[in-house]
Amino acid sequence: MENLEFATALVVRRMLLVCCMLWSAVANSTLYTLHSALIKAQTFSIEQQNDTLHALVLTTDSTQSRWRLPYPVYRFTTGDVDGDGSTDALVGVEKATRYFPYGRRLFVFKNYRGHVRPLWMGSKLGGDLQDFRFTDGRVRSLEATANGLYAVAEYEWGGFGLRFLQFLVKPTDRETAEKAFNTN
Repeated sequence: MENLEFATALVVRRMLLVCCMLWSAVANSTLYTLHSALIKAQTFSIEQQNDTLHALVLTTDSTQSRWRLPYPVYRFTTGDVDGDGSTDALVGVEKATRYFPYGRRLFVFKNYRGHVRPLWMGSKLGGDLQDFRFTDGRVRSLEATANGLYAVAEYEWGGFGLRFLQFLVKPTDRETAEKAFNTN
């Protein structure tokens, strides 16, 4: 009789454990769905406070988050850079680095639980970045070469940072490169 009661108690405990696990899975799925809805209801914008101080602002249905950008901003656009289904912010800044005293840089930010967080703060692409666009899920760049020519390149998200895909235009004069850069 004791063995039967013990076996019954064990079965009941296992059933309760399974029910708790199922409830937890349903609750997590619901939270994920709610989180996904929050990600989709978002807007990135840039606020200029003076010539060299900007803020990247993320506004969702329930939050507002800012990321201080103490650099001149020359370009701002949005798109799903990393392919996760949410909109990311691409910000072009003029920023010196240790090895490059002047240069244009590309920063990519994402919405992480209602807060602006950097996804990539690249120091350099292949050449000297002149401008960029986000088109067809790729970053298109207009880059200057060391010998005074210009190239147009495409990059895609590579897990950590942008990965070079191809040259759309190999080094040429600026007018030809700009025409290709601005063409869809």
